[in-house]
This record gives sequence, structure tokens and C-alpha cells, in this order.
Amino acid sequence: MQAHTVRFKQVDVFTSMPFKGNPLAVVFDADGLDTEQMQAIAHWTNLSETSFLLKPTDPSADYRVRIFTTRGELPFAGHPTLGTAHAWREAGNQPKQPGRMVQQCAAGLIELAQDESRDGVWAFAAPPARVTPLAGSEYAALAQALRSDAIDYTAQPCGVDNGPQWLVVRMNSAAACLALDPDAAALGRVALTVGARGLAAYGPHEANGPATFELRCLMMGGGLGFGEDPVTGSANAALAGLLTAQNTRPGMQYTVRQGTALGRAGDVYVRYDDTAGKIWIGGATVTIVDGTFRLP
Repeated sequence: MQAHTVRFKQVDVFTSMPFKGNPLAVVFDADGLDTEQMQAIAHWTNLSETSFLLKPTDPSADYRVRIFTTRGELPFAGHPTLGTAHAWREAGNQPKQPGRMVQQCAAGLIELAQDESRDGVWAFAAPPARVTPLAGSEYAALAQALRSDAIDYTAQPCGVDNGPQWLVVRMNSAAACLALDPDAAALGRVALTVGARGLAAYGPHEANGPATFELRCLMMGGGLGFGEDPVTGSANAALAGLLTAQNTRPGMQYTVRQGTALGRAGDVYVRYDDTAGKIWIGGATVTIVDGTFRLP
């Protein structure tokens, strides 16, 4: 019996250098797969996320995607959004509107746009988020869980839910962010008080540094898995929105370096469009593997 195969790509997101970003597996023509099969494939690829391309059911969308971790499905995630869009275009597909795409996912319709000022890099419009401030009574527990006295409480730690749920914490500096070695179990208990399953800790770089901020994302279960994520679109979107809510934006655009502690070189850019009320999260993507995937 002839094996059933579909197109497959493995891409590296938020980088133009292979092996320096966040990898994503993309399975094409997945309309014939059910949830159980998708989950089994995502478990096998053993990447933080695997995305599955399907025909859209919304006429305004260019394509539909389902996003799975090794443990469960996510309604939205940032690096799979950019990586899937890159793979879809590279496979020869053309968006309905040049320079714009609409992705349909469990979180709704996500808009993407090409940024001509950055060599054609694409960005996604951050989805709406729900913000829950961390209670002041949890600050001591947070410091103890992070094993750090370098938390900058002038920006209140908050839970931000934009699909994934993040506890966003500002550190005094990029160096303090990179030095974090938290107690994962204790941190998980604090994060759950605001409904978060992951920590997004950030700190400012010195002037003329490699980026505006350093960011680290530590996952503590709940479908996100465990450990540190190399480069995280949803967390960058959560941070960008929180900076606006807290009136601490560094300008109309800024950059983020992520993955440094893992030997990666994630490069994220953020741009505010206040006229349209949108926050754009962008970065480059490079294809590493291009071929076919054998289905059971």
C-alpha cells in the first residue's frame, strides 16, 4: 500500500540565522487529520509547537491553522503564527491582499502584514489580552520564587492572557533578567494566582545595547510544557500590550533579544500603530527542512 504523504517544513522563527531562533514544524494539507492524529504528530516532532495547515472556513481568511504543543492544543501562539505564514507563502500560496494575510485559528482571525522597512519581514497584529495585576501580598513570594531582589516593582507584575497566559515581570536590567535561576515549583504557585502558566521576565539593556529589552520565558506546564522557550511571540505581544497599559512604552517601536541563555539569538521587533489601534510583533523566519511527511 502506498504511504500517504503531505508537504512538510521545519522553520526557524525570529531569526535569519539557522538554529538561532525557535523551531516550528508545519504540516500541510491537514484537513484529513483529526485532533488525536495531530496531537500524536506534535508529540512525535517533540518541538515546542507543531502547526497544521487547513482550508479556511472563514471567507476572509487566507488559511486556517491548528497549533499543538507536545501536550495539547493552543488557541494562539506567536512564533507558530509567523512560522506558518512563512511556510504557507514559501510553498507558493498567494494572499488575497498583497502584503497582508489573515490567519484563522482557534483564537479568531489574526492579521499579518509585511514590513518593507525591514527587508520584507512579516509581523502579526497582537490579539486582545486580559490583564490581571499580581496582588501586592504575592510580591515577597515572587521574589523568593525568582531568587532575586532585582525586580522592578515600578511596573506592576501582571498576568496577561492572550491565548497563552503569562506572568510578566520587569527586572532592573537585562543582566538581572539573564541571571535568573528561579524555583519553578514556587514560581508556578505565584503565577497561578493570576491564571498564568508561564513567566515572561524582561529587563532593559543599556543605551546602544543589542536591543531595547532582554526577555526570558519560562514555562510551568498547562499545555506549554516545561523549561525555557527560545523566542516567544505571544509573550512579546503580552509585554507590548502591558507597556501601553502601564504607560511605560520606550517609544513607538523597540526591539527585544531573547534566547541568549540558551545560546540562541532571537530578534523580535515591536511597532505601535496607535491610529489603527494595533501592535505589530515581527521577526524573520528561515526554512531548515523542506520535504514530505509520512502520515499513519
